Amino acid sequence: MKGVLKLGRILGTSIEVHWTFSLLLLWIAYLDFQRGGNLNSTLISIAFVLVLFLCVVLHELGHAQMAKRFKINTKKITLLPIGGVATMEKIPEKPKQELLVAIAGPAVNVVIVLLLSLVVPFRTYFSLDIANLETLLRTSTLEVFLFYLLMANVMLVIFNLIPAFPMDGGRVLRALLSFKMDRVNATSIAAGLGQFLAILFFILGFIFNPFLILIALFIFIGAQSEYQMVKQNALLKGFKAKEAMLTKISLLKPNDTMSEVVKLVLDSTEKDFVVVDNENIVGVVLNKDIIKYSDKPSMTVKDVMQTTFKTVDASEEINKIFGLFGNERNGFFPVLENKKLVGAIDLTNISEFIVFKSKIIQT
Repeated sequence: MKGVLKLGRILGTSIEVHWTFSLLLLWIAYLDFQRGGNLNSTLISIAFVLVLFLCVVLHELGHAQMAKRFKINTKKITLLPIGGVATMEKIPEKPKQELLVAIAGPAVNVVIVLLLSLVVPFRTYFSLDIANLETLLRTSTLEVFLFYLLMANVMLVIFNLIPAFPMDGGRVLRALLSFKMDRVNATSIAAGLGQFLAILFFILGFIFNPFLILIALFIFIGAQSEYQMVKQNALLKGFKAKEAMLTKISLLKPNDTMSEVVKLVLDSTEKDFVVVDNENIVGVVLNKDIIKYSDKPSMTVKDVMQTTFKTVDASEEINKIFGLFGNERNGFFPVLENKKLVGAIDLTNISEFIVFKSKIIQT
C-alpha cells in the first residue's frame, strides 16, 4: 500500500500507518475547536485517538497471533482512519481455524475492557446523579480518560462482531455456516448480509454521521471482493500451473541487446521474458524494465534483467501461485518440471484461464 509510514515490527509483524490517518487527526482537531475547545482539549482528544488505535493494533495482533498458530504469517498491519487491516499470507479455510482467528481480535478488546474496569471507579460514577456525572465526565482527568477508553473498546467489540462481511462478525458467520455448507455458499450468504448492512450504514451516514458512509463503502467493496476471490479459488481448485502456463515463450540470452528485445516485443505478444545461459535460468526481464531502458539500444540484457526471481513447479496448484503475486515483487514466474524450464506463468494468462473455465462451467 502506497503512502505509508512504517512504525516498526511487533511480534514479527510490520506496523504501518496510512497517510489518510492524518486526516482523521485533523478532523478530530477541527471538531474539538468547533465545540469551543482549546489547545489542551484538542491535544487530549488526539491523544485519546492515538491510544485507541493502539488498542486497534493489539486487536489486529490478536488475529495475527492466532493465525500464526495455524502456520499463517501476517505480513503487516496497516492503520487507516476506519481501523486496522491485517494482511495475512492467506485466510484460513478450515471453519474452526477461521472462527478462532476471527474472534481473537475482539477477544483482545474484551481483555482490555476487563483490565480497565479494575481502575475505573464505577462505584463513584454510579453514586452520582445525572447532572454531576455529566459534569465529571467533562473533566480532563486520567480516570475519565480511561473510562472513555473502556467504553470505546466495548464499542469496538460490538461493532466488530456485527455480521457484516468482511468484518470479524462476518467472518465468524461464514465460519459457522461453513460447518454446514460449502465455503462458496457460506461466503455468498455472509457477503450478501454484509452488503445489505453496508447499504443501511450508507443511508444512516447521510442522516447521522458521514463517517458511516466511508465504513459502508469499505464493507460493500470488501464483501464483493472476498466473494469473488472465494469463487475464483473454488473454480481453480485442483488445476496445476502446467494447465495454465505459457509454453511458447521466447528466451533471451545475457548478451542480447535492448534493441533486439524491443523488436521482439513489437513482433510478438510477449511482454516479459526468461533469460537463460547454457540452459540455466539466470534472470527475468520485465516489461517495465524494457520500457525504462528502451532508449538505450546498446545496453545488454544482463544489465537489465532481474536476478532475484522465483520459479514455480509445473505441478503446483494455481491457487497457491496466486499468493506469490502479492508476496513477490515480480509478477512473472518461470515454470519448471523436473528442474527443466517448460514455460512461464503470470497473472494475465491465469486470468484468461479463469475466464475460459468459467465459460465451460456456465455451458
